[in-house]
Amino acid sequence: MNFEVWKRSARLNTKLYLYFKEDLKDYGFKDRNTRSRLSVPSNIAEGMVRISQQEPKRFINIAQGSIAELKTQIWIGMKINYIEKDKGKYLVNEASKIAAMLGGLHHTFSTNS
Repeated sequence: MNFEVWKRSARLNTKLYLYFKEDLKDYGFKDRNTRSRLSVPSNIAEGMVRISQQEPKRFINIAQGSIAELKTQIWIGMKINYIEKDKGKYLVNEASKIAAMLGGLHHTFSTNS
């Protein structure tokens, strides 16, 4: 897959996975974080292989919701000291860039359908 937004979201996913790999013992927080961040590149990939013109837009929309959820979890993680402030700011910024890219992609599919 050659979409930059997919690559960027997969890299963010990897960074967060490595960040929470062993140290965090709050398995509920870690699980929720994992599910939302995995949803972003997974839904981008699934949407891109759909045949109908509406399906890619629907999956990009789901990815947008997941990145918003992830940004919220990062913010909460910073507030409860699960994520260092500097690292959290970087992660939120990266998630915001991905969200903007998803918005552009969603717009592209909206204007082409």
